[in-house]
Amino acid sequence: MPATRQPLSVAIITLNAASQLEACLQSVHFADEIVVVDSGSTDGTQALAERCGARVIAQPWLGFGPQKQFAVEAAQHNWVLCLDADELVSPELQAAIESALQQPTSGAYRFARCNRFLGRYLKHGEGYPDWSLRLFDRRQARWSDDAVHEKVVSQARIGILSGDLLHDSAETLAAYLTKQNRYTSLAADMAWQAGKRASFGRLAFSPIVRFVKFYLLRQGFRDGLPGLIHIAIGCMNSFLKYAKMLERQRTDGALR
Repeated sequence: MPATRQPLSVAIITLNAASQLEACLQSVHFADEIVVVDSGSTDGTQALAERCGARVIAQPWLGFGPQKQFAVEAAQHNWVLCLDADELVSPELQAAIESALQQPTSGAYRFARCNRFLGRYLKHGEGYPDWSLRLFDRRQARWSDDAVHEKVVSQARIGILSGDLLHDSAETLAAYLTKQNRYTSLAADMAWQAGKRASFGRLAFSPIVRFVKFYLLRQGFRDGLPGLIHIAIGCMNSFLKYAKMLERQRTDGALR
């Protein structure tokens, strides 16, 4: 490691991630520190992380944004790379990160995330490039407080790095759908709490707009059957979010 490179901490949040965490940790062997914040795993995740050299902190679940920010604040170094346990840093992305940290020209960096779905890495449509801001100087950026669909909020200039972050959840379709149902409920609750309200127009047209944008204009059809199923579920998510908001609006109205 060049002496001039900024020291790097990797922050990972986990819950029962033993089946995939080791590959994730191996992909960030170049980091100066790895912090794993675990929210109650029962499958040996914590022990595996410690065997791989990570510093493990037990922390009850705070919500996605707050949990990730907790991990960032627990890191020893100011430059932090945030990952999920089912993500891998590709060799090309590693080289780009190490090069950027020798003389940072930005306070935060984003790069493409490549999602594996139904056995295929998606390279078009909604699944790619899926730009993700994950590398930043914590003095100039932080995670939002959102319970779901969290994002990094940066006060600094944002740079772009080459190379892909590889995302492979290795989920069955049934497990993926279960997770999407949970996420749409959280998204509907978050929108409601922010004072937003749904309408029939949003319910009807949001899925159509999403399909046209990602499957046709961004050529999701080039990813074959996995691409079609991926956008179909995405459109369903749009529909469910607004349907759940409308359900809450009707329930709230009936109680008044």
